[in-house]
Amino acid sequence: MAAQNPAPDKPQPDAARRSLRSRQAIYDAALALVGEVGYPKTTIEGIAARAGVGKQTIYRWWSSKADVLLEAFLDLGERAARAAGAETQAAYAIPDTGDLAADLKAVLRTTVDELRDPAFEVPSRALAAEGLVDEKLGRRFVAQLLEPSLQLYVDRLRAAQDTGQVRPEIDPRIGLELFVSPLAQRWLQHTAPITYEYTDTLVDYALHGLAPR
Repeated sequence: MAAQNPAPDKPQPDAARRSLRSRQAIYDAALALVGEVGYPKTTIEGIAARAGVGKQTIYRWWSSKADVLLEAFLDLGERAARAAGAETQAAYAIPDTGDLAADLKAVLRTTVDELRDPAFEVPSRALAAEGLVDEKLGRRFVAQLLEPSLQLYVDRLRAAQDTGQVRPEIDPRIGLELFVSPLAQRWLQHTAPITYEYTDTLVDYALHGLAPR
């Protein structure tokens, strides 16, 4: 009896790629759901169904929906950073061209674009609203999502202090609030449109004050 040639090896599924696709589907599902139904009504079961995965897949990677959403937002930020030319959000820094006003205006214009992007705006508003009534959730998202971004402004203002563009006694953490906080308030409360002209003006007011020069 003639020996049979062994059957060709079947290509093995790429587990890492499949896992990455599943994670991305879960991220997208979580952000979409929290924007559509709000944080309280978003569930692990709903995220799993929306993503087309079993809920045990989610529980294998995360312990709560807050963990899922936090990581989903971090991923969203990293994708935005890559689109802006940085490898990761952590590697991103506010440019230092030597012109502080121009650098701040540029990054705030990018922030305006992000705040007006429905993919970011809708879930962000839902979580911001929930964070007002759930202090623990609010503090967690501020600490892990907002503070790293604010630190970028602190670093840039400290660099400006080193070059004499900002007075040495200024507290950078308070200084950044002069242009970041008004933008956040206008966006959250819909008090007026957020535009490039608006954020440019915030920078001018913050750096030069309101008194006659």
